[in-house]
Amino acid sequence: QVQLVESGGGLVQAGGSLRLSCAASGRTFSPYAMGWFRQAPGKEREFVAAISWSGGSTYYADSVKGRFTISRDNAKNTVYLQMNSLKPEDTAVYYCASRRAGWASERPDAYDYWGQGTQVTVSS
Repeated sequence: QVQLVESGGGLVQAGGSLRLSCAASGRTFSPYAMGWFRQAPGKEREFVAAISWSGGSTYYADSVKGRFTISRDNAKNTVYLQMNSLKPEDTAVYYCASRRAGWASERPDAYDYWGQGTQVTVSS
């Protein structure tokens, strides 16, 4: 069993930045791939970014490419999402997830464990 706890969300003006963190505990962190997803009110959960267990491969949704950066520190059992140039349409609850495989996926159903989520609100 893996427990995931997100932090770093908040309210920010458009054009600003936030860094989300996701701390994992429980069973060994690696070789788990990690992902970030988000869900806005009235919308389905959508893929944001993912990273392989080694950190050597990263994947991004087109909507965040060039603005968001996913990274991980396996020594700290933590994955990060650096979000720059934020837009009002980035407003959502952000969830981190882990899967029992070394390679990442964009599919929510590929992930085995989920955090509770952290709210990100971007004002215009």
